[in-house]
Amino acid sequence: MRWQGRRQSGNVEDRRGMPVGRVAMGGGLGTVVVLLVVMLLGGDPQALLQQMQPPAGAPQEVDSAEQPLRDFVSVVLADTEDVWSELFEQQLGSKYREPKLVLYTDRVQSACGLGSAAMGPFYCPEDEKLYLDLGFCEELTTKYGAPGDFAVAYVLAHEVGHHVQKLVGYMELVDKQRGRVSKAEQNQLSVRLELQADYLAGVWAHHAERTKKILESGDVDEALGAASAVGDDRLQKRAQGYVVPDSFTHGTSSQRSRWFRRGLESGDLARAKDLFELPDEQL
Repeated sequence: MRWQGRRQSGNVEDRRGMPVGRVAMGGGLGTVVVLLVVMLLGGDPQALLQQMQPPAGAPQEVDSAEQPLRDFVSVVLADTEDVWSELFEQQLGSKYREPKLVLYTDRVQSACGLGSAAMGPFYCPEDEKLYLDLGFCEELTTKYGAPGDFAVAYVLAHEVGHHVQKLVGYMELVDKQRGRVSKAEQNQLSVRLELQADYLAGVWAHHAERTKKILESGDVDEALGAASAVGDDRLQKRAQGYVVPDSFTHGTSSQRSRWFRRGLESGDLARAKDLFELPDEQL
């Protein structure tokens, strides 16, 4: 991917090496009740409050070898900002609200709870932030067999796709169905949401290529390889030796790569609605 010399995003929050302690109790009614009980039993509520706070810990040293990768993901994030700002203004008549990218090491506290590197990159709609341990970028090659810088760009663009879904209402549409439909139906809605994020990642790549000429030979194959590598069928087959289609939440390898390619080829934001209109067999 051609990226050197372009603008880096100012929305990168670098928490690498910062310690993450125990998850503190919330400041709501539950905490008040606990403190009252402690007081009635003759305890020291101030001491309890101190115990509830995460320990400070000592920061870890950040690997300087990660700097080029940090620069790369910052440029990719800037590219998503440019593309989505243009598309929101021209096609939706609204202003794009840029998400932040949080870089962390091993564990991280988000508004959606405690995250870990084992989860892979994720988007938290509560704080509108993307979370990425840069070590995952190496895992794309060593663990998932999906090498290449554009494989990393696809992963980041997919998470930004989830942010776009929140802004335009698709994430809320799915959330409203929780508890109203069966587990299998909820899983299928989740699949549609993930495939739509893949499609949106392709839409981004289409317009980034149109405006910035980012693609080099092999880049598309790298992205398709990454999309295929994280398909539910492939992940389940590797983890347990068999697949359970009703439990899929992200889509099969072929579905994920197919919808990324469709977004890449069309660049049509309006067609994202197809993911919630087509019958299951056409996904």
